[in-house]
Amino acid sequence: MSNVCEYVKWRGDLTLKQSKFNEIDALILTRLSYFPFDQLIQPNEEATVEELSKRFEKADKSTMKILWEDDNELFPLMGKSERFGKMSVTQYVNKINAEQEKQFSATTVILPDNTIFVTYRGTDATIVGWKEDFNMCFKSHIASQKDAVEYLNMVSKKYKRLIRIGGHSKGGNLAVYAAMFTNSKVKKRIINIYNNDGPGFDDEIIKTKEYKEILPKVHTYIPQSSVIGRLLNHEEKYTVVQSIQKGIMQHDLYSWQLEGKEFICLEKVTNGSEIFDKTLKEWLINITPEQRGIVIDTAFDILNTTEVEYFSELKKNWFLNIRLMLGRYKNLDDESKKVISEIVQKLVSTVKNIISNEMTSFRKSKKENENHEQN
Repeated sequence: MSNVCEYVKWRGDLTLKQSKFNEIDALILTRLSYFPFDQLIQPNEEATVEELSKRFEKADKSTMKILWEDDNELFPLMGKSERFGKMSVTQYVNKINAEQEKQFSATTVILPDNTIFVTYRGTDATIVGWKEDFNMCFKSHIASQKDAVEYLNMVSKKYKRLIRIGGHSKGGNLAVYAAMFTNSKVKKRIINIYNNDGPGFDDEIIKTKEYKEILPKVHTYIPQSSVIGRLLNHEEKYTVVQSIQKGIMQHDLYSWQLEGKEFICLEKVTNGSEIFDKTLKEWLINITPEQRGIVIDTAFDILNTTEVEYFSELKKNWFLNIRLMLGRYKNLDDESKKVISEIVQKLVSTVKNIISNEMTSFRKSKKENENHEQN
């Protein structure tokens, strides 16, 4: 078993001509979208991964927002490899807008097989990024999704090639959304869409003809205890990938296990993932979009009293930030407090019902097995 870094060490000496593009290559390029290219590449510049990795080695790392430590290993490995080193990175964009509640970043990779790979970044460590994620719970469309469509339309005009699209987490959602709502000519050029543990969509989007049209091209991968990838609704089939992490930490794609140039796949997700999915869906059915919006907006309004930009900054003045948030909660109007209380009570009730049903089902199954053995 190995992860993406081990894959690059093993497969990196082979070009795409020698060994065709595969699902692991797609996963690696979706991880590339998280890399902080802001200080490494100019707007509209085309630079090879090899060149950018050299710039990275010389750059001041203390000013870069690197989300995962493993990125420090993966990118140099890619730069030194025959497989990824000659790929070119271009059209890097990174937008954060608190007023629009938008965190959007995308990168285009020019491949030597005459295709491009459009990769969308998932949620970063910003408060704005997480707020936009939660907006999916009560909005059919979020700001980054519109940007994702515009970005795909832009690069498709610039590069007249076949297109692969991908993303991890929210980036997977953006990849599917962009493919849905781009124009028909671009859709015909799309080969595959890779959604790596990304959330789905609400019923309004699931029912559209645009969604149905692109489903055959969507490849969705989730770890066995997936949380993020089970959010909202999916109609596409998904592949369950083995992860060596536990719980929500399986969202880290560096924990996903590979064998050669393929994922190590499992037959199904864990019981915990199934229970989480049932609980969340049943809970959301009993809460109106308006109620969800009130709770989410209120929660982030409380969080914003700290005036921090990144979640990691909360730790710096932990006690002060807690005091600020508690003070803001105490000053909420009675109606907001009532809605929050009702929703929390519904969540507790839902969890109790799901657990009770699961226990009843378990006892019934156990008894049937015992009777079968006796007979």
